[in-house]
Amino acid sequence: MHLADHPARRRLSAALDNLAVTFHGMTARPDEHNCECHWGSPEELSLLKTPNVELEPDLLRRAWQATDWTDHAAVLRRVLPQFATALVAGRTEHWFGPEDAGYSFARGRWQQWPHHHARPVREFLHAWWAQSLTDPEAIVPAHQVFVMCAEASGTLRPWLAEWEKQTGYLSDRHLAEAAATWEYELLGESLPWRVGWYEHDEEEIRAELVAWLLGHAAARLRASGASADLQHRIRLLGLTGEDRWTDPHWPSHRY
Repeated sequence: MHLADHPARRRLSAALDNLAVTFHGMTARPDEHNCECHWGSPEELSLLKTPNVELEPDLLRRAWQATDWTDHAAVLRRVLPQFATALVAGRTEHWFGPEDAGYSFARGRWQQWPHHHARPVREFLHAWWAQSLTDPEAIVPAHQVFVMCAEASGTLRPWLAEWEKQTGYLSDRHLAEAAATWEYELLGESLPWRVGWYEHDEEEIRAELVAWLLGHAAARLRASGASADLQHRIRLLGLTGEDRWTDPHWPSHRY
């Protein structure tokens, strides 16, 4: 199969095209405003109220990252086609991590939008996640896409379910990379990313992720030949207190 014919890439391309069609002509509210000293100039603000004008990268970042819009949903719809394309291409700047982009989606409450607006957003997230797991030329690491999708949707369930369905070599490799990236914080009883949206329960998310790693992921790491050290560190998530840090395979992390 030629990479150009990769089904996940075709699906993602169609999802991006659908965003462009769905949100064509969208603008911020006519009375939208922001601090000129901290956000940008009146001329830049006017661009958000002008449909179908490409934003330069720094203005795009400031638009989706700002937390103090009167109507964040309208701003998000205005920038969404360009924002999504930049995300997939790895061209967005994250001050704190990939969760930043997810917070922008969450603040826009896209899941409460009318169906004809919410459905293309949902399809984009699912298409990007599937592509990150299966396309050898995916640009953004799968574990970063996972975090973004989790924070954008407020749940881990659909993204973990898709990971369980995708059992090929690439998906297994991404699982090992994610486990290796996350184990330090998880063994310190923290979530490996910052939860900034007040409606998301950090401890609940962490508990669900740990349970999945101890269950499905642990068995899969063994079957795919992940390193013994990594397998032990995931196993240690099932221990608590002294049993954990006195285990002979405790990695001597310091917190």
